[in-house]
Amino acid sequence: MVCEPPCGFWDLNSGPSGDQKSESLITHINYLQLDTKLTQKLLALHAARDSKEEKLIEKLEVVTVPSLSPKRLPVKQYAIQSQLQMYEWLDMESGEYDVGVVASFGRCLPRWRGSALIIHMVLHGDTVTGVTIMQIRPKRFDIGPILQQETIPVPPKSTSKELEAVLSKLGANMLISVLKKLSESLNNGRPQAAKGVTYAPKVSAGTSCVKWEEQTSEQVLRLHLAIGDIVPLRTLWMENTIKLLDLIEVNNSILADPKLTGQTVTPGFVVYHRPSQMLLVHCKDDWIGVRSLMLKKTLTATDFYNGYLHVWYQKNSHAHPSQCRFQTLRLPTKIQQKTRLLLCSSALSS
Repeated sequence: MVCEPPCGFWDLNSGPSGDQKSESLITHINYLQLDTKLTQKLLALHAARDSKEEKLIEKLEVVTVPSLSPKRLPVKQYAIQSQLQMYEWLDMESGEYDVGVVASFGRCLPRWRGSALIIHMVLHGDTVTGVTIMQIRPKRFDIGPILQQETIPVPPKSTSKELEAVLSKLGANMLISVLKKLSESLNNGRPQAAKGVTYAPKVSAGTSCVKWEEQTSEQVLRLHLAIGDIVPLRTLWMENTIKLLDLIEVNNSILADPKLTGQTVTPGFVVYHRPSQMLLVHCKDDWIGVRSLMLKKTLTATDFYNGYLHVWYQKNSHAHPSQCRFQTLRLPTKIQQKTRLLLCSSALSS
C-alpha cells in the first residue's frame, strides 16, 4: 500500500487467480489514491509497468475514494487517459489479494505522525527530513516495520509545496527500488523506534491568523512557508480582514534604517519602507516584510500605502503612530471547526 496520502496494495508473485510468476514480476498492483493530486508514485508505477528494459509490473489499476466534486480529479483523468482500470475504494474486495502492503510517507519515522506532516516539518524548522517505505499492519497505516528509509536536508526557506515535490520524487524512486526486491525487503523489515514520536495534528483555519504579540518574526515566516500555499496568513486592519500573500525576511541593511531603530513599537505596528517598496510589520521581537496582500483585491505594498496607510495618516495626523497597526484576527470557534476539514484535505499531502 502506498500512503502519502495515496495508498495502494499489491500481491507478491501471483495475481487474483493465484497464477505463479517469476520472482521479479509483480503481477497485479492496485494503487489507492486518497487525495485529488496526481503523484509521482503513480507516474513511476505506470512507467515501470510500460518499461521495455525491465518488466517489473504486469498489471496496474487505480483505486480512489468517492468524490462529490463534479469535476474530474487529476488522478482519475490520468487513469482514463492512460487506460488504467479504475475502482472506488468501496468497490474493492480485500480477499482478492495476497499480501504485501507497503506505504511511503514523506518523512522519516518516527519523527512525525499525523495528518499534516510536511506542514509541521516546515512550521518547526526541521533541517532534515526524508521518506519511509514501510509495511502496513491491519487497520493501522503507520506502525508496521520499515523496509527502506532515506534522509535529505530540508532546502532553506522552502515552502510545504516545494518540499512536497522533493519528497514525492524521492518517494517514487524509493518505491520502485523496494518493488524490485519486494520479497527481500519484506523479510528484512526493521521495527519502528518507540521513542521520538511527534504528533502532527490537523491544521485549523485559526492557525492562519497571525498573533503579532505572541509570534516572533521567524515563527511568522515559518507559518507563511508552511501553510501560505494552502491558505494565506490573515490579520485585521481597521476592522477589515487582510490576507498576507508575500512575506519575506527583512535584511540587516533595512533593519539599520534610523526610522526603525531607537524607538519602542507595538507588535503589529506597520510602516511603509519606501526604498524597498514593502510594508514592515513588527512581530513580538522584530520586523517582517510584506510585499503584497489582499484587501478586497490584491495589492502591492505600495498600493496599500497609497490607498490606505497614507490616507489614514492624513486623517489621523494627531494620532500616535502605534495606532496604525495590524491586529490579531480572532475567528469564532464555529468557523475554525467548519474550515478545519477543508484545510486539511488540502494539507493531507503534507
